Amino acid sequence: MAFVKISEQSSLYNDLEKKSVLEILTDINNEDKKVALAVEKAIPAIEKLVTEIVKRMKKGGRIFYMGAGTSGRLGVLDASEIPPTYGMDPSFVIGLIAGGDTALRNPVENAEDDTVQGWKDLQAFDINDKDTVIGIAASGTTPYVIGALNTCRENGILTAAITSNPDAPISQAADIAIEMVVGPEYVTGSSRMKSGTGQKMICNMITTSVMIQMGRVKGNKMVNMQLSNAKLVDRGTRMVIEELGLPYEEAKRLLLLHGEVKRACDAYRAENA
Repeated sequence: MAFVKISEQSSLYNDLEKKSVLEILTDINNEDKKVALAVEKAIPAIEKLVTEIVKRMKKGGRIFYMGAGTSGRLGVLDASEIPPTYGMDPSFVIGLIAGGDTALRNPVENAEDDTVQGWKDLQAFDINDKDTVIGIAASGTTPYVIGALNTCRENGILTAAITSNPDAPISQAADIAIEMVVGPEYVTGSSRMKSGTGQKMICNMITTSVMIQMGRVKGNKMVNMQLSNAKLVDRGTRMVIEELGLPYEEAKRLLLLHGEVKRACDAYRAENA
């Protein structure tokens, strides 16, 4: 059976330019409702991946996202949110995009068509068999990503793929295939829409569950978050109050002294044991 790019099939809607703004927004919203259901069907594969990642991260392994265009940008976005949210060093979750950082804002011609550059980009980080590489490609055919995944597997590195098409070439190149089939896009082929939304949801699920499993959440709180602005200092202070029952100013002083909620609470308990 020939591989079919469902994500690039013609939209279920037509004459978009003749629609009212309300009609367009309603149509897009109706299509977006399909995304969570598609992601739900992929949970078993996501669970398998997270379980394997945690095993490796506990031994010092890292997560690498790889993609081109929207897919690459979403990987970089997810990676960049881990240090402030969970207090992890930026080296633990890394996002790579075809064409390098320039491609975050501007297209880099032919970058995604290079079958060897992805592996070169990984080698710059001394990639090893404790790491996990997650390729993201809505179409499932991006050479930059597939080339890297193939070479990773040859070197005993765990690989996963996130794609919007079943039985895609990227799925064949990965140990674990996460296929969330969201159907044709509202604007034909515009994978930044439903595919991008689903990719972001899956990235959120992967890194959030990994961080919880790695002990970066207590109860339901981000106890290792970076105190990078006044809002987060206030949030952290209230977490300390909830944990220790201190007055606001004393909790804030303790938090700023130790730099994060968990360290502040641990230090206070040690001093008052």
